[in-house]
Amino acid sequence: MDIKTVKYNNIGETLYIYEHKSGLKAFLIPKKGYSKKYASFATRYGSIDSEFIIPGEDSVTRVPDGIAHFLEHKLFEQKDGSVMDKFSKLGSNPNAYTSFSQTVYLFSCTDKFSENFQLLLHFVQNPYITEESVEKEKGIIGQEIRMYEDDPNWRSFFNLLGAFYKNNPVKIDIAGTIESISKINKETLYKCYSTFYHPSNMVICVVGDLEPESVFEQIEKNIEHTDPRDDIKRIFPDEIQTLNKDYVEQSLAVSTPLFMMGFKDNTNGTKGIELLRREVAVKILLEMV
Repeated sequence: MDIKTVKYNNIGETLYIYEHKSGLKAFLIPKKGYSKKYASFATRYGSIDSEFIIPGEDSVTRVPDGIAHFLEHKLFEQKDGSVMDKFSKLGSNPNAYTSFSQTVYLFSCTDKFSENFQLLLHFVQNPYITEESVEKEKGIIGQEIRMYEDDPNWRSFFNLLGAFYKNNPVKIDIAGTIESISKINKETLYKCYSTFYHPSNMVICVVGDLEPESVFEQIEKNIEHTDPRDDIKRIFPDEIQTLNKDYVEQSLAVSTPLFMMGFKDNTNGTKGIELLRREVAVKILLEMV
């Protein structure tokens, strides 16, 4: 097993990296003496990935807004019961979230890491979706959407994004809309799953008092896809460089007015680690302001 290491001497940390033959990348940071252990299994698939070309196909696939978040909900339901209940029986604390560009499944625990990790690897790779459960979930997520529509902080944030962007889907709520989720069905969910949940589009990150060899060995034995695959071609609309709107105001029942302000950065095609550095630098500057 080929395990690479990256040493960060300034903070006394070592990062262990393993790449599965399917293309999945796994990272581990040992924390000697720490009682808690963390693991996350993430896919590069978020709310903005609503238009794409599936590897091996030529035609463009367009899916309803909010489907990445919807799929995150559905993965926690298995044929033999709730995944949350299974994690609870193992004494761990599970969770998941969908952002604009990723979906992440995670847990923390103090004991039985191997059993919890096995469960994480298994349920993320084995969706069980029925039409009946999809229709039921539409009501649950619909309530979540309405809840966020009444959240002043959330509305302020998306009003700011709407002021920035005219066409980019980042301005659309991560959960979608009541109308968009009504168009979601079992077939579309499975299509998105098979497209974005291939190991070559995923990463695993583990932190805790653990041995890299044993964790990577468990990954090696439990990743079900073994063949690498071509990258997904993600399609985004052309976006104006200027602001979409200078100012947006919305009235909600709040005791104190809220506001958000920002600027629309032009990254000029910056990608990868340089884009991450730029993002961190801008965040520090905004905190200083």
